[in-house]
Amino acid sequence: LQAAEENPLAADFSLKDAKGNVHSLADYKGKPLILHFWATWCPYCKKLQPGLEKIRSDNQASDLQVMAISFNEDEDAKPAETLLARGIHIPTLVDGDNVAAAYGVKGTPTTFYINRLGEVVWKTNISDPNDRKLVDAAEYIMAK
Repeated sequence: LQAAEENPLAADFSLKDAKGNVHSLADYKGKPLILHFWATWCPYCKKLQPGLEKIRSDNQASDLQVMAISFNEDEDAKPAETLLARGIHIPTLVDGDNVAAAYGVKGTPTTFYINRLGEVVWKTNISDPNDRKLVDAAEYIMAK
């Protein structure tokens, strides 16, 4: 029998939201976290976000956290306003280019599922908001 491969630890980060409040990975220690890398100009992100919003709203009674990180933006982009205008209430951090690089993000959307131990258990580029794997992965990181 071979030992199961360990999941890599999520890279720590510190980023500001649109209001200037600093958030870091440590703020979510011990909680399951969905981390969504996106950009306002990305049509696939816009397609996916209602699915992530549904996961967030369906699990408000749990300790599941959903956070977006905007990167590779046009100079005049307003990521937080863009999400709210789309009816998405997932908080977003801005100017996330360095964090995207630390996570090895090549394109948008890229979404990470991080368990309570801070391990990345799944990285996906799915853009279908109804893909059952998104919900299954959320249930998986909440159960562990």
